[in-house]
Amino acid sequence: MQERLSHIAGFDDAPFARRHRGDVMVVGTVFAGARLDGVISTRVRRDGANATVRLAECLLASPFAPQLHAILLQGIAFAGFNVVDLRALRERTGLPVLVVTRRAPDLQAVRRALLEHVPGGTRKWRLIEAAGPMEPLAGLQVQRCGISREAAGHLLEAQQIHSRLPEALRVAHMIAGGVTAGVSRHRP
Repeated sequence: MQERLSHIAGFDDAPFARRHRGDVMVVGTVFAGARLDGVISTRVRRDGANATVRLAECLLASPFAPQLHAILLQGIAFAGFNVVDLRALRERTGLPVLVVTRRAPDLQAVRRALLEHVPGGTRKWRLIEAAGPMEPLAGLQVQRCGISREAAGHLLEAQQIHSRLPEALRVAHMIAGGVTAGVSRHRP
């Protein structure tokens, strides 16, 4: 019997200036199947270490929490290199977590940047390694925590309404850009 994964929260961070220091907005969209049910937001520190806690708090404090079945993240890091601890987010929320990207990242460049330029880079690199390798699924690259490959594939395919990117992430991206930059930037 297939798991029912119809209520999804998807998160993406807002654009920010390269020289920006401080907090960056992260927007979450909550979908019930193909219907947008709500929008939530939080702020995380640029290159900080609070993304996991802030995302969990944002979700658990929302009226949508009791209905949620899964969390989708547009990448494993927000606001530059504020890396999400997938296992901790899963434990705090009780929900499976999927990191989704269009293309596999250049892990050697990420590792080099973290270890050479980012405070706490060694710990952040360990979180990326602990998340496991990215794998191709539904035309995307994903990392999974607390969800089978088969269930993750069904979830992604059900959310691919207007593009390969799941609708919860596509809409979170548009809202985050529109709210902070005045206009959303469309990516195919």
